[in-house]
Amino acid sequence: MSTVITDAEERMKKSLASLKDGFSAIRTGRASAALFDKIRVDYYGEKSPLSQVANISIPEARLVVIQPWDKALIGEIEKAIRSSELSLNPSNDGKVIRISIPPLTDERRGELVKLAKNQAEQSRVALRNIRRDGNEELKSLQKKGELTEDGEKQTEAELQKLTDNYIARINQTLAEKEKEITEN
Repeated sequence: MSTVITDAEERMKKSLASLKDGFSAIRTGRASAALFDKIRVDYYGEKSPLSQVANISIPEARLVVIQPWDKALIGEIEKAIRSSELSLNPSNDGKVIRISIPPLTDERRGELVKLAKNQAEQSRVALRNIRRDGNEELKSLQKKGELTEDGEKQTEAELQKLTDNYIARINQTLAEKEKEITEN
């Protein structure tokens, strides 16, 4: 049943996208606008994403410059960055906020690699759960007589191949992130 495979693949794509999104929030010692994706700023009583109230630029490898569209937000932006889990120390000159990204210690690099591996394992578990759900649906279809036993076995094999493909993609994404974290 191709709908089982299609549904499983859609869910696996979402799982991989979620992992990549999670990885973008892991600080690597290199400046990146993605570091600030989860930061929310109090903008006239509303919590707004930083990217919607300011321009974020990366002029150098270890420097982030944030230019708010409304100068009155500088204090709020600075407060939001200080209170985030990024452990960054912003400074402002009244017009822009500058953030120097300090190099990571070896201990912190180890913690970040461990965090990335944990996120990747959670994604692999999610893929296996998707495969299990697909296999259960195939068994149900076979019991109802909507699928032959051979058809079930063939589709299970396709589902396993799809799962292996996405697990390989997760492993590749993890390897790239580990390399990024451990680079100086």
